[in-house]
Amino acid sequence: MTEDDGVDEDLLTIGAFASRARLSAKALRLYDRLGLLAPAYVDEASGYRYYRAGQIERARLVALLRQLDMPLARIADVVEARGTEAAALLAAYWEGAEERFASQRALADYLRGRLSGRSSEMYEKFAVETAEVPERVVLTEKRHVLAPELPVWIPGSLGRLEEGAREAGGVTAPPFVVYHAEVTMESDGPAEACVPVADEAAARAWAERQGRAGGAGVRVEPARRIAFARITKAQVAHPQILAAFEAVESWAAERGLSVDGPCREIYFADWDAAGPQDPVCDVAFPVR
Repeated sequence: MTEDDGVDEDLLTIGAFASRARLSAKALRLYDRLGLLAPAYVDEASGYRYYRAGQIERARLVALLRQLDMPLARIADVVEARGTEAAALLAAYWEGAEERFASQRALADYLRGRLSGRSSEMYEKFAVETAEVPERVVLTEKRHVLAPELPVWIPGSLGRLEEGAREAGGVTAPPFVVYHAEVTMESDGPAEACVPVADEAAARAWAERQGRAGGAGVRVEPARRIAFARITKAQVAHPQILAAFEAVESWAAERGLSVDGPCREIYFADWDAAGPQDPVCDVAFPVR
């Protein structure tokens, strides 16, 4: 090929480029179709694709990122970025992937225990304790919500209530979520987000200002004895968190304790700062 033919001499055929990039021609056609790596030149008459040697590094990068199961849109962001920005995008993706893998690992453990009939062995992974919880005033937000909606609703509702707590003397204990009925893929509770506060009168005034549409309320949570198990951020995901609740129920029943109220999740750690294996939450039942 020569420049007289309308094609630069430094262009590579798709076969030659694929060989140098250590990829298949099929993969290159896919990358073109997905908008990740367009040929430098396409012959209008023959439809042949041609690439430049300078595109080899991008082709290899796309292939490597696909091996990480990175979504195509995020691959496009990484290959278009430069230097430290590209590295930061990759780091952010992989952090999320590790959280997902940790969650899936916990789910697989839970399902293996169920399928093999080793529930009691599975429960032994959780250390269950009891604690006395004093009476407290709580700002609340109650909502009918399905399990897939919890990761968005819980931090959102607790964040709204913590804003109100600043006007009510501050937060006096870890926030918690009470499940008044089962929350699953099909059952929607309701669930109730609760933030303990110091000043009941100020809390009621704040809740009233939010109006009915705001959904905020105030109530007095009675003193309780709770049985609880501490779990990691990875274990919070549904349905593997069910194993922790079941472990607490089983532990209480073995000791002659009866459940005395709805189950709850008590969030004592900074969720955003925590890693997948960091303890963040106590799953608990009131008992007597």
